[in-house]
Amino acid sequence: MRTQQEETGRYEVVVIGGGPAGLNAALMLGRARRRVVVVDAGAPRNTPAAHAHGFLTRDGVPPLDLLAMGRAEVRRYGVDHLPATATDLAGDFGTAFTVTLDDGSTVVADSVVVTTGLVDDLPDVPGLAEGWGSRVLHCPYCHGFEVADLPLGVLATGPLSVHQALLVKQWSADTTLFANGVELSEEDREKLRVRGVPVVEGAVAKVDDAGVTLVDGTFSARPAVFVAARWKHTDGLLGALGCARGDDGAITVDPQGRTSVPGVFAAGNVVNPAATVVVAAAAGAMAGGGLNHDLVTREMDRTTVGA
Repeated sequence: MRTQQEETGRYEVVVIGGGPAGLNAALMLGRARRRVVVVDAGAPRNTPAAHAHGFLTRDGVPPLDLLAMGRAEVRRYGVDHLPATATDLAGDFGTAFTVTLDDGSTVVADSVVVTTGLVDDLPDVPGLAEGWGSRVLHCPYCHGFEVADLPLGVLATGPLSVHQALLVKQWSADTTLFANGVELSEEDREKLRVRGVPVVEGAVAKVDDAGVTLVDGTFSARPAVFVAARWKHTDGLLGALGCARGDDGAITVDPQGRTSVPGVFAAGNVVNPAATVVVAAAAGAMAGGGLNHDLVTREMDRTTVGA
């Protein structure tokens, strides 16, 4: 099957990233009868998780199944799919954007939606990476119900871990915060005391199926442990185009996903690390609609100038 680029010379939109945000943007644009291609590296952030939750009508669906359904849906509207990694992005809305792929080939499009997500950087504690997405969890809204009423642990990685522990307590009365060397303020300790969350001091040696073991040998049976990973934005393509960043260093977008660079939109975890699957999908839908509006406006402006 010939791609739309082979037939027309270029696409109207290239979506970089084939997760919920990217596919929903492609869905909106495909239904708007745009020529769209999704460039997908095939490494979604939630791959380790057995199920995705909080998505109405799709609660509990395996993440990879959700993406397979999404790809099938967008294909119905003529959207092309390229299983590749985008390594470079250059150009502008006035002429065209060129996306270079990892095999050296290029994709040319009038506009771009970047939905490249982020990478979770876990603390260097044995057992965390091996259990990530199953017994080592990050979001109680995503996974709390499945481990409700079990003895739960929260491994501190910074001040926000106190908030995480206070929240996890909603799902289990037996919730313990493992400080792991993180300094806790007296105010935070008082919050934890009032909430009924004990604090275990000392460095953590490992986290496994049985629970949490400290360096001094102390063991606590915890079938599941929550940990706040550090987020690494995969926004290099946006940075290369000069998209503006906020005070926190993240690329800034308006409510419809517009970056500071005309013709370039972004959605999902690449701009909102806390976005769950349904939130990312909604942001992709907003970006798709917003970009179609901008393309219509540009077409009208060109017609007016031509007249």
